[in-house]
Amino acid sequence: MVTAGVYLIARMHPLFELAPAAQDVGAIVGASTLLVAGTIGLAQTDIKRVIAYSTMSQIGYMIMGVSVGAYAAGLFHLMTHAFFKALLFMAAGSLIGAMAGEQSLNRMGGFRKAMPFTYGCFIIGGLALSGVPPFSGFFSKDEILLVTGERGGWHWALYVAGYVGALLTAVYTFRMIFRAFHGEPVAEARELEASHLHHAEVPRNPATGEEEDTDVGFPGPAHAIAERALPMRVAMGVLALGAIGAGLVQIPKVDFVIDDFLRPSFAGSNLYEPHTRNGLLAFGLALGTALGLAGIALAYRVWVTRPGAAAAIRARMPGGEALYRLLVNKWYFDELIALLVVRPSAAAGRFARDTFERLFVQDTLIGGTTGVVRAGSAAVRAAQSGFVRYYAALIVLGMTGVGFYFLLQT
Repeated sequence: MVTAGVYLIARMHPLFELAPAAQDVGAIVGASTLLVAGTIGLAQTDIKRVIAYSTMSQIGYMIMGVSVGAYAAGLFHLMTHAFFKALLFMAAGSLIGAMAGEQSLNRMGGFRKAMPFTYGCFIIGGLALSGVPPFSGFFSKDEILLVTGERGGWHWALYVAGYVGALLTAVYTFRMIFRAFHGEPVAEARELEASHLHHAEVPRNPATGEEEDTDVGFPGPAHAIAERALPMRVAMGVLALGAIGAGLVQIPKVDFVIDDFLRPSFAGSNLYEPHTRNGLLAFGLALGTALGLAGIALAYRVWVTRPGAAAAIRARMPGGEALYRLLVNKWYFDELIALLVVRPSAAAGRFARDTFERLFVQDTLIGGTTGVVRAGSAAVRAAQSGFVRYYAALIVLGMTGVGFYFLLQT
């Protein structure tokens, strides 16, 4: 579902091409998303949140791609992303199982020897996500940026943003990997190295902290991890192969398998066949590789060779703490949405409940109607007294009224 918008824009390309302003808005939103989500990923400590924000960032690439007319490249990245992101989530699940449900990177460390298969899957998925050749993300991501650069003009700003996002991706991805698998092994890692799987004394839901029933749902009575389950190892192995080789399906401007497959769907598009600048292609591929490797090297230096360097840099840098709080709090988007949407909507709902619904609907429509019916039924009951003289008097009164009516008519 999270990638449905990419498919929607691609399939509705005739409408978007007739509305260039809408295309530009989509491209800008995509570029902004990949940068904002990438910066948020730098500060998250929940391992699944890091991967989730990387998904948001990669969808930003896809949205930007299909919005500038790189339809095949955007859908190609959607395909390759499915392999390495599913691999990372499954590997994260294996690690969380070994931690008995704990998801915080602050509690992890040193699992490299205890979980070599999971570590290898993380490395493969991380290299693909970081756009390092020959892994799949390298080919699809750089083709999006190549087409973006070929559009020229103000699209060069999107081109630059895409490569800044590539650097951020490599940094936060390997920050996660190095913090979880390198450094001094935590107690759970040492326990696993001794062939004992750690079980929490009181299993708790990692999202809410409430106590879990181990007989149903997560985390299960055995705290099973993919490292020890053959079906899970096979599934992760298949995804790892896709993360390694899926990008070779189409090498930018060398073969055109994806382009040819999708050409009938975009036959009427004026943007589907961009002009090729071979110099830009070589430059982009080299720059993407360099930024991916630089991000990995930076993450290694900060979180492996110099533990605690991140906190020291934050303390020394002017405004470092404020910037860190901004990223930890996800640019305060939750608070902003609560202020602009949630609270006004809740206030409007309370006002409608206390005024319109209570006074008009309950008291007038419902209470008023029932009051009229109740008054009418009381009047009818009073008239039905059971005394014949009252009935005779009503008949006489009625006949008198009818007589007066006809007299007045004449």
